[in-house]
Amino acid sequence: MITTAFLQHSGNGPMRHEESLLAEGLRRRGIPVQHYTIKRIHRRRLPLRADTLIAGDMDAMHGAMRQLRIPIPVPDDYPISLREFLRRRVWVSTLGEIERELDTGSAPATFVKPADRRKSFTGAICYSERDVAAFGNVSRRQRVWCSEVVRWAAEYRVYVVDQRIVAIDHYDGEPTTPLDMKVVTAAITTYRNSGTAPAAYGIDFGVLTTGETALVEANDGYALGAYAIDADSYTELIMRRWAELLESAKP
Repeated sequence: MITTAFLQHSGNGPMRHEESLLAEGLRRRGIPVQHYTIKRIHRRRLPLRADTLIAGDMDAMHGAMRQLRIPIPVPDDYPISLREFLRRRVWVSTLGEIERELDTGSAPATFVKPADRRKSFTGAICYSERDVAAFGNVSRRQRVWCSEVVRWAAEYRVYVVDQRIVAIDHYDGEPTTPLDMKVVTAAITTYRNSGTAPAAYGIDFGVLTTGETALVEANDGYALGAYAIDADSYTELIMRRWAELLESAKP
C-alpha cells in the first residue's frame, strides 16, 4: 500500500504536465505528495521504501531504481511479438553503419533513433550522410533503431493497464482519421500473451496513408509521457507499473 508519493519538480516554475496529473490523481486517492529535485535522487537523499511511489523523468526514475535495487528495464520499443503489426521493416544497426550506407547510396532514406536507454539524439529521417553528421559527436558505434520510412496520416497513444485500455490520445496528424480498434486490441492481446508486456504501458499506433493501422512503438509505463489522458487514469497506470517494478527489487 502506497503511503507517500514523491513527485519530481525542478524547484522553479510549474510542474511538468505528467506530475501535475499525478498530484491531482493522488490527492483524490488520499495519498500525501512531496516534491523532490533531481539532486536529491543523485545524492540518495529521498527516503524511498516499498510503500512509497516516485514519479519523474527517466533519469530520476533510473536513480530511484538503483537505490531500491530494482533492475532497470531494457528498452523494448519494437517488441518481437508485435513485429507483424509494424507494417514496415525495422532493424538494429549502428550509427556508423547507417552513415556509411547513406554515403555509398546503398540505403534509402531511413528513420534513425537511439536503441539504448540514454537518448543522445532525437530520432529523425536521414536522407544522406549529412543528416547523420547533424547528430554531432555522437559515437558512431552507438546502436540505433532503423525503420523504413512510411507516411502516417494520424498517430495515437493508447494507454494500457493489465490489457485494459484506459485512454486513447491523438497526438499527430489528422484527428478525424480513426484507428482500426480490431488491430489495436489484437496487438495488446498478443503482447500480453507473449509474457513480455509490462503491467502498464503506452503503445503508439498510427494510420498509414494506405489506410492500414500499424504499430508506431511501445513505451514502458514508469516514465510515460502524457497527452490529454485524465488524471485518474494516468495515476492508475503509473501506480500499477511502479507496483510491478517494486516486486522485482532484489533483496
